[in-house]
Amino acid sequence: MYDGPVPRHGEYVILEVHAPSAPILSIGVLLLDPSSGRLHVRMRDDLAALAPTECGVLEPLAADLVARAEEMGGERLLTWLENTLSNVLQLTDRAAVAVDSFTRVLDRLYTQHLGKLKVLPFKTHLPLYSLRAAAGRFGAEQVVEPEDWVRVPEGLRLTEAMFVAHVLGRSMEPRIPDGSLNVFRAPVTGSRQGRIVLAELLGETADTARYTVKKYTSAKRATEEENGWEHKRITLLPLNPEFDPIRVEPGRVRVIAEWVCALD
Repeated sequence: MYDGPVPRHGEYVILEVHAPSAPILSIGVLLLDPSSGRLHVRMRDDLAALAPTECGVLEPLAADLVARAEEMGGERLLTWLENTLSNVLQLTDRAAVAVDSFTRVLDRLYTQHLGKLKVLPFKTHLPLYSLRAAAGRFGAEQVVEPEDWVRVPEGLRLTEAMFVAHVLGRSMEPRIPDGSLNVFRAPVTGSRQGRIVLAELLGETADTARYTVKKYTSAKRATEEENGWEHKRITLLPLNPEFDPIRVEPGRVRVIAEWVCALD
């Protein structure tokens, strides 16, 4: 069953500007995933107003840090910055943080240390639901409040039919990492064949229903009705060969949404 976050461990530092005769200005958060070595970066976008003298140097810094992290690895880059930065640019000491999603925690750390982060629903952020809540919101059309709003990558076209949710388990690795935060779109239009979907495996009651993310395949057969057909069988396939397919009767599964991408 997939229905909640997996606690992980991260380390973060705050990037600060120590300009002469000016208060210390926090300009960014660097969050390291020690297990993968990936460095997540969130920088201010208002440096021109806050540090007009230094903004010409500071504004390209975010892209430079991301590029260097991909080249060197996050751990090596962070260690190098800790050993070399001084004077105007400085880092705080590393601090540990519990992580369910690095994208989500990065936003929380930004709000905590740099100030309120602007949330533009369905423009920069999508609502976060558990898979069970998403099934209620997008399957049974219940009123469900989001747990949070999560920033998504630039360039992803958003609609109010989209949401994010944690996916637990290794059955869809490597495309969907265990514990990752993922974007979904509801409902699934057109053929479901070959798509990765969020499915509800129906139980005797709502409390016994299970939720899974798998690749949808089905076999069909003709009926006596004109141009009629029906599902003969439905198979939900894992991407990880270590796991077995789930075979279900057509009336025992409800497709809620289509998987779009993983955020972490």
